[in-house]
Amino acid sequence: MQDNPLVTVICLCYNHKDYVIESLMSVLNQHYDTIELIIVDDCSTDNSKSVIEKWLLDYPQIPFIANDTNLGNTKSFNNALKTAKGDYIIDLAADDVLLPNCITSQINAFNNTTFKNLGIVYGNVELITEKGKHESYYFPVDSFQKVVKERTTGDIYESVLSGGDCICSVSSMVKKSLFDALNGYDETLAYEDLDFWIRASRTYEFDFIDAILVQKRIVQHSLGTHFFKKKDARARKINQSTYLILKKAIGLNRTKKEDKAILKRIHFEMILTYKTAHNTLLLRYIIMEIKLRFHLLAS
Repeated sequence: MQDNPLVTVICLCYNHKDYVIESLMSVLNQHYDTIELIIVDDCSTDNSKSVIEKWLLDYPQIPFIANDTNLGNTKSFNNALKTAKGDYIIDLAADDVLLPNCITSQINAFNNTTFKNLGIVYGNVELITEKGKHESYYFPVDSFQKVVKERTTGDIYESVLSGGDCICSVSSMVKKSLFDALNGYDETLAYEDLDFWIRASRTYEFDFIDAILVQKRIVQHSLGTHFFKKKDARARKINQSTYLILKKAIGLNRTKKEDKAILKRIHFEMILTYKTAHNTLLLRYIIMEIKLRFHLLAS
């Protein structure tokens, strides 16, 4: 393995005019030098595009993809991925910030791994407000900024299924060959990460870096804020995608233990659909659970 392989950072922007320059500069200010930066603006309705274009006057060598229509995160990322030359990929939202040692730490983790089939490394994240103030950490830490609860590493498929291993996407570095093997993100879904973690962990190993690698900005209208909204159109689309993700995951399962793990996740989603008054989806989850329990009894 090369000591300094090329890392591609795909920075996706949608209405991030106030934050995109800080995000882009965080890539250029990495302690690691072998980086390819690809910028995508997904037809922002603010002036993000013009902000990026003005910044690019000083960096004309950096490729910029400006979508003519809003394609969404999954399609925008996949389009950029087709042009990526790096051996490793980072999916960076244009309101988040890579800390200076982020990429060095991730490459070191890959170079020094004891896992035979490591596909993804990820770390901890500082959650910040829209104004950049500290709010909390994605995984709780002690006074030395080390995680309080040890993370599962290696084969984490079962833990991802049950919801025990949440991963903050922006803190992850992924082998390009893994993205190629999985054909990138599933473009039929409203969000990409859970499906991708499930499919990736079925075949590849994961490792955790116990350090703060990224600052993730919590903004008022971010995708994550819609998961729990009652009678919200975007929430319904997101939660419908989760149902489709779990339906796909059942087909990937190989053991009773894995089926039992996904039952835990189904129960959580049933409570969520009840709280968000998505009754049709709740009925689908009930049917999904009944079928899975019959399968467990029959096997």
